[in-house]
Amino acid sequence: MTIMLKCLSHTPLRGLNDPAPEVTAEVDAVLARARAEVEAFDPELIVIFAPDHYNGLFYDLMPPFVIATAAESVGDYMTLHGPLSVARDLALDLTRFVLDHDVDVSLSHRLQVDHGCTQTLEELTGSLTRYPVIPIIINSVAPPFAPYRRVRRLGEVVGQFIATLDKRVLVVGTGGLSHEPPVPLLEGAPEAIGEFLICGRNPTPEARAARQERTIAAGKIYGTDLSAQTPLNAEWDQAFIDLLLGGKLDAVDDFSIEDISKEAGRSTHEVRTWVAAFAALAAARNGYTARRDYYRPINEWIAGYGVMSAEPR
Repeated sequence: MTIMLKCLSHTPLRGLNDPAPEVTAEVDAVLARARAEVEAFDPELIVIFAPDHYNGLFYDLMPPFVIATAAESVGDYMTLHGPLSVARDLALDLTRFVLDHDVDVSLSHRLQVDHGCTQTLEELTGSLTRYPVIPIIINSVAPPFAPYRRVRRLGEVVGQFIATLDKRVLVVGTGGLSHEPPVPLLEGAPEAIGEFLICGRNPTPEARAARQERTIAAGKIYGTDLSAQTPLNAEWDQAFIDLLLGGKLDAVDDFSIEDISKEAGRSTHEVRTWVAAFAALAAARNGYTARRDYYRPINEWIAGYGVMSAEPR
């Protein structure tokens, strides 16, 4: 078994509300290097930890963790539509392994995934189907959340499973860093929004377009006095990156969900996917060496935008 890690921010506003051309060019160059490294590694399996943004999972049944044996992209925000090449049998084996190691996880044989999963797959591989993949969804936007210690434990057990495979495995975490797009909360929501959050699958094209326009509008004023959303927090982002660089993963056990939401934005909890990915790498090979490939707070994308890579020590 050989293993590589990539953790990337994603943003629904890429290509829809871009920053200055030189910033976009910076990100394009970083992503091109990441994709070249993935192609050189030529993974036989991708394990991707990703969030959902009320496209596949809703409050009619909101599990903290889901492993998919089959998945299809909803094609939101300019991402590709269609099925992923999910390694069904391996996903089932992983599910059994995780449950046998005392981590509760849900299973889906027909999961819809959104840009939170597919944008990064496209950026790293150019496709949804180039490599076999196992999607693992970590609830990161629909409170209440599982504590960070449980996310770390999930990652550790997944890493232990990966260590049993005779394959080249790419582990991916996608989301974060600090950000707060206009994602509604169930508590106190108007009836129509509450119903959407409970069971809003398969919206009409018009409803999806309206949702996209609301996000674009939020991006145009984000970081200004006109925005009611929590601003980006570069200091928090850098401290989190430093924690991962230093391999101090057990420090996340003390993370306060409420404090992170207040300091860096409610959707910052997508960094849970990074925690799980790094924990998987550390458990699979007893430690790692990581590097910071890129970081910049980008208001137009409502994202503290970061890229990290890591490999076994």
